[in-house]
Amino acid sequence: MESKQNLILGSSSPSRIELLKRIFHTFEIIKPDIEEPSSGFSSPREQVALISWLKGQEVSFQVGDGIIIAADTIGWIDGKPLLKPLDRDDAKDMISRMSGRDHELWTGVVLWHKPTNLQMCWQEQSIVSFKKVIPEEIEHYLETRSWKNHSGSYAIEEENDPWVKISKGSITNVIGLPLESLLINLKKFEKMLAIDHF
Repeated sequence: MESKQNLILGSSSPSRIELLKRIFHTFEIIKPDIEEPSSGFSSPREQVALISWLKGQEVSFQVGDGIIIAADTIGWIDGKPLLKPLDRDDAKDMISRMSGRDHELWTGVVLWHKPTNLQMCWQEQSIVSFKKVIPEEIEHYLETRSWKNHSGSYAIEEENDPWVKISKGSITNVIGLPLESLLINLKKFEKMLAIDHF
């Protein structure tokens, strides 16, 4: 489908690019260049809300006309964020903590229109269950799965993933861009823009 507005994805994430291609044929890609804060947050919702907004703001400085879509995704367990692993040992630690348990997965999304600077923000939660694993299985996981540069050290497979299951929420939210709520909110946003330009 096509939007009435120019669309700009404020992300260079291959997963987000592929997701957005499912619903829009054409859009621009601009990578936000920000230093993402990783501490000082009391909740995952607060964290993804701020970081997605910072990404949208940074990209807005480079856009003259159009709607920017910016997003941030993190996992959360035991009151702490599951960030991108620093190295193999960090990934092992994350997987050990998630083993046999549920964790929260949050994505914050921002729609930012230029030149009006009208904004819409929301945050979406999914609950993800990680398979109970022993140390040998963790080693196998790290050898065979994509874990680098992924929050929580995993990238879910859409069909029957043997390691992670979604017990609540949208799979596109877990991948990094909740398409269902994005479509709904983008339509609302475009109506707001039409009223604002009347």
